[in-house]
Amino acid sequence: MSTVEFEPLSDHEPDEIPVVASAPMANGDSIPTAFDPRQLRAGRLARLREMMREQEYAALVLFDPNNQRYATGSRNMFGYFLRNSTRYIYVPLEGPIILFEYPGSAHVSTWLETIDESRTSKVVWSAVNQRDNLSSDPFGIEIAELVAQHGNGNRKVGLDRCALNLARSLEVQGLEVFDCMQDTLHCRRIKTPEEIACLAQSMAGSEAAVARVEEAIRPGITENELFAIMYGNVIEQGGEFIETRLLSSGPRTNPWFNEASDRVIRPGELVALDTDTIGCHGYYSDFSRTFHVGPGKPSAYQRSLYRMAYDQVHHNMDILEPGMSYREIAERAWKIPQRFLDRRYPSIIHGVGMHGETPLVAHHMDFDRFSKDGILEPGMVVSVESYIGEVGAADGVKLEEEVLITDTGIAKLSRYPFSDTLLAG
Repeated sequence: MSTVEFEPLSDHEPDEIPVVASAPMANGDSIPTAFDPRQLRAGRLARLREMMREQEYAALVLFDPNNQRYATGSRNMFGYFLRNSTRYIYVPLEGPIILFEYPGSAHVSTWLETIDESRTSKVVWSAVNQRDNLSSDPFGIEIAELVAQHGNGNRKVGLDRCALNLARSLEVQGLEVFDCMQDTLHCRRIKTPEEIACLAQSMAGSEAAVARVEEAIRPGITENELFAIMYGNVIEQGGEFIETRLLSSGPRTNPWFNEASDRVIRPGELVALDTDTIGCHGYYSDFSRTFHVGPGKPSAYQRSLYRMAYDQVHHNMDILEPGMSYREIAERAWKIPQRFLDRRYPSIIHGVGMHGETPLVAHHMDFDRFSKDGILEPGMVVSVESYIGEVGAADGVKLEEEVLITDTGIAKLSRYPFSDTLLAG
């Protein structure tokens, strides 16, 4: 496999300011592959505040670690705060950004130029008392004072997530409280050039991890051993964690979504995986591949499944262009043969950024249930999905590519090769 070399970077290293570079693409587009961390943070914050201006927010109070990182570049105990919303960041439309941090850990983020002030969180022990007034009243009073100071009379505040009692505590103080999660996700749908560079670096790291997995596939190894190889290499590449455990083999490839287990892999089987990786700089890498376990050649049925999945991904990539509506994508998408319809993947495409993001475009028969119409725009990054498997069969094939929507079409972010063995014939 050929790889592009990327300069290792960290958004937690304030002294490293690399020169922005580009790697030429075969179709004439370019994917930036290095970036200025300050420019990354400034661009994201500018987009967020432009959304706030459009939606008339005086301030946002961000509890979601992904939104915190988007707004400021700040990360601290990421996994812990995914489940325990005790760290929050106050982002006014105008005025200082204030980090309300877990005790003793403010130094992790205060070097950032996006953090103007740090205070100790008022809801540190949420697992114990966030639901009572001992924590919610001080929280509401403090945020209300900040909004009064910086809001110019505007009292509209957005919360992306928090305990119900915290929202009520803000309302008691006379603030107008709105759920801003959809607004922040809509803001994040368009990637800045620096974000695209982060996504390219994250993808390169995930591809390296998958290459290690492919090299290790042999009869006798377990799914868990392969998953450990992938996870360990993601960390070595500067990545952070893998959201799912989607690596399966043999009859566990059908249906999809079986998680890695201690099953021992046998000759002649398929091994399928989905990266679902929060890679370097906190950006998502999401592509899928399916491999054949030697010795010997894949069966005609296995090759037919692979060919259909390959055709589905490439057809659906080929139709993507800016200005298309999501409903049009669903209507023009590759037609799944009837016997594989029951086990179709839930989406045709979905957004990619710091995680799986907006939009989600479902198949035409599911569109009104799962999707909201919109327009494909330059600067969006999406993953194009395929799963082919039928009820009662032993095998299934998962393939997926990640692409940038450009002014004229797409540029591929994922470049991991497909299996010549499974495409043969």
